[in-house]
Amino acid sequence: MTTRPPTPSRRTLLRALAVLPATALALGELPTLLGAAEAAAPASGYATRYTIVPFLNSDDGTVNVYQSDDATDFRLLQSSAYTPPSNRIRDASIFKHTDGYYYVTYTTHTWEDESTTIGFARSSDRVNWTFLYDYTIPITDLSRAWAPEWFVDSDGSVNVIVSCSTTDDEWIFTPYVLTATDSALTSWTSPVALSGIGSNHIDTYIVKVGSTYHAFTKNETAKYIEYGTASSLKGPYTISKTGDWAGWGSYREGPSVIQLDNGGWRIFFDGYGDGNYYYSDSYDTFATWSTPTALATLSGTARHFTVIKETVSGGTSVTKNATRSFQSVNYTTRYWEEVSSLLNLPVVTSSSASADKTAATFTVVAGLADSNGYSFRDSSGNYLRHYNFRGRFDANDGTTTFARDATFVARTGSSSGSVRFESYNYPGYYLRHYNYQLRVDISDGTDLFRQDSSFAAVSAWA
Repeated sequence: MTTRPPTPSRRTLLRALAVLPATALALGELPTLLGAAEAAAPASGYATRYTIVPFLNSDDGTVNVYQSDDATDFRLLQSSAYTPPSNRIRDASIFKHTDGYYYVTYTTHTWEDESTTIGFARSSDRVNWTFLYDYTIPITDLSRAWAPEWFVDSDGSVNVIVSCSTTDDEWIFTPYVLTATDSALTSWTSPVALSGIGSNHIDTYIVKVGSTYHAFTKNETAKYIEYGTASSLKGPYTISKTGDWAGWGSYREGPSVIQLDNGGWRIFFDGYGDGNYYYSDSYDTFATWSTPTALATLSGTARHFTVIKETVSGGTSVTKNATRSFQSVNYTTRYWEEVSSLLNLPVVTSSSASADKTAATFTVVAGLADSNGYSFRDSSGNYLRHYNFRGRFDANDGTTTFARDATFVARTGSSSGSVRFESYNYPGYYLRHYNYQLRVDISDGTDLFRQDSSFAAVSAWA
């Protein structure tokens, strides 16, 4: 059996083919795709769900579907979920329409071919997809139409931002916007170039916050993701951040930006130069960003995708204003216990000393930083918080930092009825046991990590 070589990055090939003129050439304590709705942890009975539909590094003829409840640990929902009846599927962008269907739009050809169409498909469940049509972008002398991205404006209008080049220079791209003129998404306005972004920009992704449109767009000459703003979707945009302004490095593409449950913003991008897929977070409306972190479950497999965030029924919860003990899922004789103000995981049994039983009993209350989240008090009234990534109990000092350190978001655990507690201000970091000590660590996507960070809320020992 012959193994197909990895699908080449279109940008790698552009670097080899484009002939351009020279002039064209830590994470510290942290203070929806379609807008900036008030962010909050999911309420009891609900869960956050992120969905992506990437094409594969090994195959640009099909897409997988992945989902996550924390925007970090993406798990395969369906492999080869959609294969177009003809052509390819690259750079798929997904959104959920008001008709209840999920739609993807995508690049229909590989880099070698003229590509004057973008494709459309839809699904009622994100697993089973139906081809709708290929749409020819009506631009004179069009050579390539790549990387279409959905954008739903605050007035409800549905738009596609698509990067296009013409035959006079097939490797110089300009972003255009198309607006749907019917609710079935079968008719579109004539394409209009986004003013101010300029030529040789590709993969333009728009987020609207308040009345401002924020554009993240790749400068194909410099190989950096740039940033600009405008007061209108069509511009003019002012590109204010260029070069390595965010610390993401060069040879990055396909940005997608969503708002997290704690109000921060996360950008995802394809690190096609090194084979990793990355994310980075901002808590000051895109001014500064955290050090890029590779997505363990996707790097080397997934290519260029966008992310949608939904609040769906289900999830997991723990009764608040009640005393509970917390049992390890994979070491069932071991429980949370406060030992010298630190949270450990010793064995606790019916024959344990009463002091140990008391130290293994906690009051669950509404999260100090988000009432939909959770905080935990010991018998003396101190709160569980992370400090230097270690779980420990301290008196509430009333600061915002303490409130965030002491707030955790409930995510579904590795076994039925179990729960995982994600750090509120370190998204993707979970309370987990390591050498029978509790600390917050970033998820590595493995089943073992999920088990180590899963606990059952059981009747209190004391």
